[in-house]
Order: sequence, then structure tokens, then C-alpha cells
Amino acid sequence: MAEDFRDAARRRLAGLPDEVAAGPAGADGVPARALERDAALLARLLAVAVDRRQNGDPQEDLAGEVAAGLSLFDQMRLALDQLETQVVMEARRCGMDWRQISRHQGFRSSQAASQRYQRLTTRLEEIRQGIR
Repeated sequence: MAEDFRDAARRRLAGLPDEVAAGPAGADGVPARALERDAALLARLLAVAVDRRQNGDPQEDLAGEVAAGLSLFDQMRLALDQLETQVVMEARRCGMDWRQISRHQGFRSSQAASQRYQRLTTRLEEIRQGIR
């Protein structure tokens, strides 16, 4: 059932006008854009790796590319945390309470959603200040 709910959410979001869904014009710094770009690069890396494996080509030739791919995950996690925080803030601005937010995030309680948000904002602030 959760998969059906997420599919419905994707269809709903896909119906947004492009200028709204894309965020501010020219916003390359928007976390969603960075995630999209890096996920596409990782998908390309894995497609090449699978192709080489299926063709019996040496995998060692990809070691540098695989290492580069691994280095993207820390920034991707940061971008995902930023994106989640921004969406939760928008949910609150739209009048959603923590119970509603928790349901959409798959948490069992409003307290869990609120605590998640607090942990994310604390982590992001620590990174911004250079503590982490």
C-alpha cells in the first residue's frame, strides 16, 4: 500500500507546471537539482559497469570512476536533508500539523516527524558552522 501512495504522490507532483516544479529560475544550487544531476551520473556509472560485466570486459578500468561515484554520496545526503527540511517547512506553512506530516513521511507518530525535523535542522546547522 505504501508503494501505491508514493506512486500517487509522484503522479500528483508530475502534474505541477514546470516553472513551479523546477524552483527558482536558474537555481542550480537547489538541492533537488544537485540530487538529480548526481543520481543521473551514478545511474550512468552503474549502466557502464553492468554493460562491461555482461561483455566480459575488465572492471578494474572503472575503479577511478567508481571511486568518484562513491565520493558523491556525502553531498547527496546533505542535499537530500536540505530538500526534506525545505519540504517540511513548506508543509508547516501550508498549515499541515505534525500528525499529517508524519503520516506522509511514513512515521508512526507526530513526535517522530518533529524529532526527525529537529535532527535534520541541527545537523544542517552544524555543517554550516563547520562543527561537523
